[in-house]
Amino acid sequence: RSSWLLLAPLLTPPVPVITAPPCSLCPEGAHRFQWIRNLVPEFGISSSHVKVLSSPAEFYELLKMQIKAAKQRVVMASLYLGTGLLEQELVYCLEETLEKSLQAKGSPDLRVSILLDYTRGSRGRKNSRTMLIPLLQRFPEQVRVSLFHTPNLRGLLRLLIPERFNETIGLQHIKVYLFDDNVILSGANLSDLYFTNRQDRYVLLQDSPEIADFFTELVDAIGDVSLQLQQDDTVQMMEGMVHPYQGDKVAYCEIANRRVMEVINSARTRQELLHAKTFHSSQPGSSLLSQQGSQAPGSLKPEPDTWIYPLIQMKPFGIQIDEMVTETLLTEAERDARIYLTTGYFNLTQAYMDLILGTRAEYRILLASPEVNGFFGAKGVAGAIPAAYVYIEHQFYSEVCYLQQQERVQLQEYSRAGWTFHAKGLWLYLAGSDLPCLTLIGSPNFGYRSVHRDLEAQVAIVTENKALQQQLHQEQKQLYLCSGVVSTSTFEQPDRYVKLWVKLVTPLIKNFF
Repeated sequence: RSSWLLLAPLLTPPVPVITAPPCSLCPEGAHRFQWIRNLVPEFGISSSHVKVLSSPAEFYELLKMQIKAAKQRVVMASLYLGTGLLEQELVYCLEETLEKSLQAKGSPDLRVSILLDYTRGSRGRKNSRTMLIPLLQRFPEQVRVSLFHTPNLRGLLRLLIPERFNETIGLQHIKVYLFDDNVILSGANLSDLYFTNRQDRYVLLQDSPEIADFFTELVDAIGDVSLQLQQDDTVQMMEGMVHPYQGDKVAYCEIANRRVMEVINSARTRQELLHAKTFHSSQPGSSLLSQQGSQAPGSLKPEPDTWIYPLIQMKPFGIQIDEMVTETLLTEAERDARIYLTTGYFNLTQAYMDLILGTRAEYRILLASPEVNGFFGAKGVAGAIPAAYVYIEHQFYSEVCYLQQQERVQLQEYSRAGWTFHAKGLWLYLAGSDLPCLTLIGSPNFGYRSVHRDLEAQVAIVTENKALQQQLHQEQKQLYLCSGVVSTSTFEQPDRYVKLWVKLVTPLIKNFF
C-alpha cells in the first residue's frame, strides 16, 4: 500500500478545464454530425470499405495477413508489444515481409514504423524493446521504433516511482494498425491476451488512402517527439528535438502540440478542398461531361455514404478534440435517443457523469464485472483495483437511484467465464431508430486518464448505409449479450464487499487508473 505514497506529489488533481462544445448538432446537410469537420478532417468513404470484426482471434489473423501483404508501409501504434509466442510470430511476419522487400529489384519500398509507450514497453528484462531490436539490427534503413515518454514523469518523481507505478503518470495509449491503405482502429494492444480471450472492439477501413495517410502522419508526429530505440537497446532523441523529461517541459509540449496540430489542420484543409471540389462538380449547373472530365479514367468512386472523423486527445499537449466532441454528443443527444456506452474501466470523468445524469437520452452503460477486469487476481496493490472500480460503480449507481433515473440510465456488467473485458466506445441511436448511425471506436476509456493524462485517438464513424448500421448494431448486441443488469442487489453480493482502506484510498488515486 505504501507504494501509493510515492504518488503524493500528484495526488491533488488539477482542476479540469472544460471547453464549451463547438456548436450544437447541425440538422441540415448529408447528416447531422457535419459540425465535427469544424474541428478535424472529414473523410467520406463508401460503407463497403468498412468491416467490423468481433473476436480477438479474427483480429490476430487479420494483423498477420495484412503484414504479409504490405508493400509500402506498416505503421503500428500501441501501448506495448507482448513477449509471448503469438507476439513473436507477428515479429517473424514483419521480418519475412521486410526480407521480401529487401530482395525485390531496386531499392526496398517497405517502411515499418512502430510507436509504443516508453515505460510500459521497457517493463521487465524481456520487453517490447528486446522483441524489436532484431528487426532494427537486420533492417536499420527500413524500421523505426519510437518510444513515447510523457513529459509529466520527470525529476524526483521519475527517480522515486518504481516500474509499473510510473505508468500511472501518463502513457502513449493510441492503438492504430495500418498496412498500405488499410487501417485497423481498435482498443486492443499487441499482446497474446488481446489475440485470444480479452474482448475488445476492432474495425477495418479498407482501401482508404487518405485515412491511412492521416494516421501515418499522426504516428510520425508523435514519433518525432519520442525517444528512438537504437540497435544496442539505448534510446536517443532526434537531433535538435527537446528531451521529454530532461529538457524544458513547456518548450517540449509546445513543439509536440505544433507537430500534431499541423497534421490535423493540413489534413482538414486537404479534405475541405476535396469536399468543395466534389460539391461544385455535383451541382445541377455542372454537366455530366465536366464531372467525368475532372476524373481520371477508371478513378470514379461511389458517392460516400459513410464519414470518418479522427478524434485526438492529448491533454499534456493542450489538445482536447476528443473531449469536446464526446461532450457535445452527450449534451445534444435528444430525448428518446439511445446511447450504448462501453468501457473496460468504469471511471468516468465528472463532466461525463454530469452530462449522462443531466441530459435526456437513454443510456445503457456496459462495464466489466470484477472477475473480467484486467486487474483481477493481480499481485500487491494492483489486486485491489477491481474493488476500487466496484466502489466507483456503486457510487455512480447510488447517484442514479437518488435522482430516480434507473429507467433512463442503466448499468450492465459484462461477464464471461475465462475472458477479460477491454471494449470501449459508444453507439448512438437517434430517436425512433432501431439502428445506430454513429459509433466511436478507438483507445479512450472516457475516464480521467484518457482525458487528462494519456495520448488517445479514436474515430467517429457516421453512416447512412443500413448494412453498415446493421453491422454496428450486431456488434453492440453481441457485446451486451454477455451482460447482466446492475441492481441494488448486485452490491449486496459477498464478492462485492469493498474493504474500508480501498474506500478511503480510491478518491485519492482514481485519477491514476
